[in-house]
Amino acid sequence: MSDVLHDEASEKVVEIPSPKSALDAAAVKAAYRRWAGVYDALFGSVSAFGRKRAVEAVNSLPGTRVLEVGVGTGLALPYYRANKHITGIDLSGDMLERARQRVRRLRLSNVDNLLEMDAEATQFADGTFDIAVAMFVASVVPHPRALLAELKRVVRPGGHILFVNHFLAQGGVRLAVERGMARASHSLGWHPDFAIESLLPPADLRRATLQPVPPAGLFTLVTLEREAGACASPMVA
Repeated sequence: MSDVLHDEASEKVVEIPSPKSALDAAAVKAAYRRWAGVYDALFGSVSAFGRKRAVEAVNSLPGTRVLEVGVGTGLALPYYRANKHITGIDLSGDMLERARQRVRRLRLSNVDNLLEMDAEATQFADGTFDIAVAMFVASVVPHPRALLAELKRVVRPGGHILFVNHFLAQGGVRLAVERGMARASHSLGWHPDFAIESLLPPADLRRATLQPVPPAGLFTLVTLEREAGACASPMVA
């Protein structure tokens, strides 16, 4: 299976191979049902720098309507400024229940909604949000370009789309380790061998701002301004 898309720079139809072991919604739900109870303890500290850096970037941007994609157990929610109104979505109901508990416990009045929803096909109207931020989601969804297109649809022109994610190393020992771990993608619930080109077409990659995030640059913060008329319509072949 592959994603067939129009390259924004050349208008040519290009074929982007899907990951060797593409994760469907059922696989993701099953993986995160297993992880939900221990997610904060096991992954919270490793991902903390990336989440905080992404929220800092969101807080510095204009606009108040924020969509957090892959809100999970709500680890990032306490760090948003009070004037940012957050809608969080996730495919895992188990994770969302823990996020709701966190919102109640911390009395986070700026969290408007926490919804179980597919990030590749949301139920929001065009231009609903000023900012969309996807934390550690791009390497989980079956069709990353479909995720990007959907976020372009629901973010207003002039708004911003942010990703924080692990992307495949360009070489060295880490590249070998990531490719070795790829065989465990379904158990992990994400792709260790996920290349940034699987998410961003060349035109968007040239426009995007990329910032390495600790620890050791393991994650990258991607910031992309939503251009007018930039929404793509990916098709699955």
